[in-house]
Amino acid sequence: MQEVRVGIVGLGNVGLGTLTILAENAEQIALKLGFPLRVTVVCSRTVASKALPDSLGEVYKTTDWRDVVSHPDVDIVAELVGGTTVAAEIIEGAIAHRKSVVTANKELMALCGAEIWARAIRAGINLAMEASVAGGIPIHAVLREGISGDRIVGLYGILNGTTNFILTEMEERGGSFDAVLAEAQRLGYAEADPSADVDGWDARSKLAILAALAFGEKITPSDIYTEGIRRIAAIDFQYAHRLGHTIRLVASAQQTAEGLILSVRPALIPQTAILASVRGAYNAIWVKGRYGADTFYYGRGAGPLPTGVAVVSDLMRVAREIRSGSPERVSPFAHERLGEYRPIPVTRQRRAWYLRFRVVDRPGIIAALAGILAEKRISLEAVLQLPCDNKADLPFVITAEPTTEAAIREAVKEMSRLDFLLEPPLALPIEPGL
Repeated sequence: MQEVRVGIVGLGNVGLGTLTILAENAEQIALKLGFPLRVTVVCSRTVASKALPDSLGEVYKTTDWRDVVSHPDVDIVAELVGGTTVAAEIIEGAIAHRKSVVTANKELMALCGAEIWARAIRAGINLAMEASVAGGIPIHAVLREGISGDRIVGLYGILNGTTNFILTEMEERGGSFDAVLAEAQRLGYAEADPSADVDGWDARSKLAILAALAFGEKITPSDIYTEGIRRIAAIDFQYAHRLGHTIRLVASAQQTAEGLILSVRPALIPQTAILASVRGAYNAIWVKGRYGADTFYYGRGAGPLPTGVAVVSDLMRVAREIRSGSPERVSPFAHERLGEYRPIPVTRQRRAWYLRFRVVDRPGIIAALAGILAEKRISLEAVLQLPCDNKADLPFVITAEPTTEAAIREAVKEMSRLDFLLEPPLALPIEPGL
């Protein structure tokens, strides 16, 4: 049967990983498809310096993505450059030339993926984006087809390998955030500017996509409450362990009677929870269904080859659709159309809370803090203080019984004015049900 031809734009880690798989696994791919999948065009600003696998055969090289989307020997365009500017132009150009698109672009798909899909449908081509979330974990396929018969009521994920590496290294070795971040940068887990990872923005984009798939809502990433991990210290893990918990950056989507509540934030989770065992640069997603109950998905969240597997799998799925000519496509968002999401504030949630303080020690500190909690109708559960000789910088923890986040925020704001505090209190929710 006639081959399906692929043009790849972007030869960074993911692009080169994708090419490696297409070259080395070509025979198996052809056996599974019943026809070859062949790379005909590649594009990169530095394409002349890139070493392509010899087994790819003759490939047209260009520095202009327009050559790819308009090339007569390209059936599918793989957009692997990332970002929201040039990448959007590439995808729009591919759709205009009636080329199907495979993308690994989480940020662009989170911002306007539903609109891009609508344009793709009108053009009669396909759009696939499995690699946009969780690297080698096929979570899109799971939500889109594997458990599509269920009704999802909750989704919890560790969606950023960089932050998970940092947190688990701090937990195991007791290192500071800055020291472990520097190591993550040296090892290639973190970028020179790590903001997208450590401030939670990367996980926010991924959660927006997963929530659309799971709940059929069109999510604007900026509507998701997002908090990063910069304030987490090694001492927080010591206190968390005393409470039988650990700390992870948790992406959470929960269906409540009022609506969908979304957040990305560091939280205390029980050490017995399955997410607590996710360490290093791995990702995991725990899905709660009304009928199918709990399912769990775990694997590499990034890397050239795991992400390349997701890209190649998408290329294969789209190639089958091209060859079969099926007019009925499964939306990459799992729903024929997405509803308009109305954000439910996280401040309405009730949680137990972990409050960590750094103070200049003196009499009356606990009384002052407990008084503020009492004013906000927050019940104090326990006070924990590990041995510390430095009375000029004394850390300790108060845990509060379940209350609204709005009440905790008010209490923290008032506490921050107290002159014995060296910094504002760190407030972390203690996630129930994990």
